Amino acid sequence: MNRSFRGAALVLGTAACLVIASCSDSDSSDSETTATSGPSTTSEQPPEITPMIGSVVAPPIPVTGANKRTHMAYELFLTNLYTSPVTVKSVKATAGGKTLQEITGADLETWMRVYGATAPGAVLGPGQSAVVWIDATVENEADVPDRIEHVIDIDIANPDPPLIPPTLSETIAPVEVDKTAPVVIAPPLDGPHWTDANGCCIPTPHRTAMNPINGQFRVAERFAIDWVQLDDAGLLFTGDKTKVESYAYFGDNVHAVADGEVVAVVNDLPEQVPGASPTGLPLDQYGGNHIVQDIGDGHFVLYAHLQPGDGVKVKVGDQLSTGQVIGLLGNSGNTDAPHLHFHVMDGPDPLNANGLPFEFAEFELESRLASEDTIDTISDGGKAEYDAGVATGPRTDELPLFLDVMKLTAGE
Repeated sequence: MNRSFRGAALVLGTAACLVIASCSDSDSSDSETTATSGPSTTSEQPPEITPMIGSVVAPPIPVTGANKRTHMAYELFLTNLYTSPVTVKSVKATAGGKTLQEITGADLETWMRVYGATAPGAVLGPGQSAVVWIDATVENEADVPDRIEHVIDIDIANPDPPLIPPTLSETIAPVEVDKTAPVVIAPPLDGPHWTDANGCCIPTPHRTAMNPINGQFRVAERFAIDWVQLDDAGLLFTGDKTKVESYAYFGDNVHAVADGEVVAVVNDLPEQVPGASPTGLPLDQYGGNHIVQDIGDGHFVLYAHLQPGDGVKVKVGDQLSTGQVIGLLGNSGNTDAPHLHFHVMDGPDPLNANGLPFEFAEFELESRLASEDTIDTISDGGKAEYDAGVATGPRTDELPLFLDVMKLTAGE
């Protein structure tokens, strides 16, 4: 057993002994009733031992998605402080008595990751931690709550009634919703069939990229998008998959999404060979050739995986205008096919920052890919399958979501 786990368990054991010592005539019944806990700050709820503690990495900021719903995407961090394994049965994000999201059963394997586990699951050993990706949604902005709480139902392998019953429902990690309006910007690309191949708000590789940077979790890619373009036949490429020239959108213009100053540029990294992700890259090369732009009010924009040399058309200190051509879409850095990686963050470092939501002023939703499996299909040279039930049409001040296919018009 890891020494730090053993120490965490001792903390809980000591607390339990103190509670027993302070209760001279307590009921020592071995009843296996389910206990419910509340936030420690609630004076009406008596204190009780709760094996699982939780916190939120960053307060949620509501954003309107292209499905017309308002999304609050954030991360819930859990730690088991008990001396035996604890199984998470369900996680709920609640507000005002309403459930905004409930994750149970097999879905926990998708929406939850236990650190140190060798396979997906919902069991936390003593001292073990996990992250749960939350996408609390409401019908519209008027329904956004002021505060969200989290109810977790757990089974305890070795209970210690009456202090630690075999099943427990805990209300943990209350968080105030940050109602700062998302920044509204122009799209970075121009033309039809641009596809969000890796984006918010389910647990895609971007959403699950919680990186331990300089001693803390950073989630710069929470709302990031990987843009690829399909042709009229629904193909990602034609010809040799390993040639960048097989991807018709390779070399397309990348445009500034807002006015603002260039604060970082890399333009000397080579193109990668499509078809497989590169290995052995140092951390500072993951973004490939890229531009970071300060668009004001604490918002910074990353445009990544650009072509080298003249494929980056700006330098540090340049003042950009909305719609200006700033580079060419490429395949540099940590990439397995040409695409534009795009995200908004609260600092100038592409990794050591917190991802912020954004909305595009205008775009047209053409369709949506039928499923996540379609990403694999088009990556292997097959034709895209589309969801026939999507309400298409013009969108205003909305965030494209994972699998959306759209026509973009770069700003002027």
